[in-house]
Amino acid sequence: MKGVVLAGGLGSRLNPLTKVTNKHLLPIYDKPMIYYPIQTLVNAGIQDILVVTGGKNAGEFLRLLGNGKEFGLKHVNYTYQEGEGGIAHALGLAEFFADGEPICVILGDNIIETNVCKAADDFRKQGKGAKIILKQVTDADRFGVVEIQGDHIVGIEEKPKAPKSNLAVIGIYFYDASVFEKIKGLKPSGRGELEITDVNNFYVQEGSLTYEMLDGWWTDAGTFESLLRANNLVASTGANHVRASLPQAAPVAVGDQIR
Repeated sequence: MKGVVLAGGLGSRLNPLTKVTNKHLLPIYDKPMIYYPIQTLVNAGIQDILVVTGGKNAGEFLRLLGNGKEFGLKHVNYTYQEGEGGIAHALGLAEFFADGEPICVILGDNIIETNVCKAADDFRKQGKGAKIILKQVTDADRFGVVEIQGDHIVGIEEKPKAPKSNLAVIGIYFYDASVFEKIKGLKPSGRGELEITDVNNFYVQEGSLTYEMLDGWWTDAGTFESLLRANNLVASTGANHVRASLPQAAPVAVGDQIR
């Protein structure tokens, strides 16, 4: 399985912070935000990773991540998204990289306390279709929300005014190779973007979308409120299976002291 980190977009909800850098390079406690999703993929046994970036500061990802050796990787792939075409549009840029293999896609501002190892292993066994990760939330109207009957997802609604459940689709997805044909069949939403919820609903219609519930906490970091929450969660509890494995900054000599 290959991994894709979606770290494009303009991060307009975090202005003025994002006037000078990409959102995904902002700090979450003591590490850049992008470190967390990359380590989530590595922890799930994924070694071949593509970072989809964009905006005016895309080169900073190369300066920060290099070839990924600090994560135990031999190589990191990069591609560029022009403008803001939506999550599904950004994912479509990974078709050449996926090359017919299954992929795990993670949004660059998603941070979890634990890991998705079981979900990754289950999807490898599943072999086709798609799998999404769900989490109970109190503000479901901010996310894609699933409707479940029995053990099956029967529909997903994006940012509903009246959510049919409190189960949000977090930004970690597993797809087979057919995802790219599904993306090509999408039409822009009212926001002018290609929506990942529409992709997931294609799999719902096929009856090939499965799900798993996430253990531990999860947050995105795309607003000032959620950015603060992410910092506080990592600082107070740690992302147990992620943060402990992240590359540590080398000590810096200052005068006669090491800091």
